[in-house]
Amino acid sequence: MLADPKIREAYAALDEEFSLARELIAARVRAGLTQAELAQRMGTTQSAIARLESGARLPSVKTLLRFAKATRSRPVFKLRAA
Repeated sequence: MLADPKIREAYAALDEEFSLARELIAARVRAGLTQAELAQRMGTTQSAIARLESGARLPSVKTLLRFAKATRSRPVFKLRAA
């Protein structure tokens, strides 16, 4: 499918969302938590965690900070030149 230029372009446009999703999943796994356990620590639902980890939507900074605290991670935000 990625041989199709239109599909490849659409996939590349979502790279940042998927990259963040991979980081969230990695933080949860490093913490040794299931989605349900993380949800309990954050005061939310397992389905909300699943949505965060899907990369379908970008979370707020407040949510990222809560996620980091719940996984005992330290958030690092960087802006780099393109």
